[in-house]
Amino acid sequence: MATLADSFLADLDELSDNEAEIPEDNDADAADMEEDIDGDLADLENLNYDDLDSVSKLQKTQRYVDIMQKVEEALKRSSDASNQGVDLEDDPEYQLIVECNALSVDIENEIVIIHNFIRDKYRLKFPELESLVHHPIDYARVVKKIGNEVDLTLVDLEGLLPSAIIMVVSVTASTTTGKPLPEEVLSKTIEACDRALALDSAKKKVLDFVESRMGYIAPNLSSIVGSAVAAKLMGTAGGLTSLAKMPACNVQLLGAKKKNLAGFSTATSQFRVGYLEQTEIFQTTPPALRMRACRLLAAKSTLAARVDSIRGDPSGRTGRSFKDEIHKKIEKWQEPPPAKQPKPLPVPDSEPKKKRGGRRLRKMKERYAVTDMRKLANRMQFGIPEESSLGDGLGEGYGMLGQAGSGKLRVSMGQSKLAAKVAKKFKEKSYGSSGATSGLTSSLAFTPVQGIELSNPQAHAHQLGTGTQSTYFSETGTFSKIRRT
Repeated sequence: MATLADSFLADLDELSDNEAEIPEDNDADAADMEEDIDGDLADLENLNYDDLDSVSKLQKTQRYVDIMQKVEEALKRSSDASNQGVDLEDDPEYQLIVECNALSVDIENEIVIIHNFIRDKYRLKFPELESLVHHPIDYARVVKKIGNEVDLTLVDLEGLLPSAIIMVVSVTASTTTGKPLPEEVLSKTIEACDRALALDSAKKKVLDFVESRMGYIAPNLSSIVGSAVAAKLMGTAGGLTSLAKMPACNVQLLGAKKKNLAGFSTATSQFRVGYLEQTEIFQTTPPALRMRACRLLAAKSTLAARVDSIRGDPSGRTGRSFKDEIHKKIEKWQEPPPAKQPKPLPVPDSEPKKKRGGRRLRKMKERYAVTDMRKLANRMQFGIPEESSLGDGLGEGYGMLGQAGSGKLRVSMGQSKLAAKVAKKFKEKSYGSSGATSGLTSSLAFTPVQGIELSNPQAHAHQLGTGTQSTYFSETGTFSKIRRT
């Protein structure tokens, strides 16, 4: 019979056999992975970051050259009207527009790569500049303009940057820790700036071509935001189909730049707004309503792009209806609130209202009336502290009770009419003892009004013996005989 230790050893042997079969596949995968890693490392080693051509390669590709040549030819001639009836997907001009949109995205990425190259090189000269000028094209223009100049008062940056940023850049340059660049590094930096500016001009040319064809490609979107803004939205999104799939909150941010206010107020600055701030609707809207108008513009532009992506309305009627709806909503927002109408008084009743009165109501009012004691307790005399139940202002205050000077709570309370009536009623009744004489007979009676009262039992007995009771309950009385007539 096998022991527990033998069974454990058998399990271990099975596990070792299974592990011996697996490494063949794992070794092959590991070898492929090592080859990929070695290849990537080799590419990284071969990549020379000092050489601009190894970093920026887009302008030397055949695709870039062909598309730019087609764009220049298309800009020289007008739009071919014979292609208006052709399907959108089969139209060669539309295919060129799709390629232009893809190329504009590649140009944006290439500009970012070149911007990083310029920033790394120029950081030795002016390290604070990248935190003051965020846009890549503006940064390239400023770097090209400054060069190795130490005194920025000799450099005219007017037209390149806002006046507030120019002032901050000049002050920062006077206290910078940077040193002038060597001639070789400076030439590479200036060459990179020229390449970035050339890519930016090529991108503008592509957008001009797309803008000239937007009335045919996206008529509804162009009728809302205009051809220029529609071309920029399509170029940044990567095409009309990509723009149609994008939510409205992202369309609102297309083209938004990171703004550097240099310590100035943010009250008048428009954040989270991209190309849509260039539209006519946005510019003509009052500043207090511009963010709401921008959100509405983004929502309607997304709907119009979805209509254009499926060629739902080539005439652009849907876009014009959306634009009219936007104008109506903005006008509605600017209307003053309706004036508050005066509320008329109710019509007076000619008949007097029925109010309860009489003895019962008077009794109830007298029963719940505020007594003189409560009136004094509710009052306070100026300059004199009131007495309280617990002393030192704690507990229930007594108000003007006991303020006559004696230090005691004195109340001069007259007897109410109701209490007088009750006292009279109880006084008429006798609470004395009966007429029987015994050892427990007493002349004292306890009443709820007077307390202990001394009464005359004989007078009471005499009062009971008169009238009807004396003849009816008399021991000597006889039956009366009534004569009939």
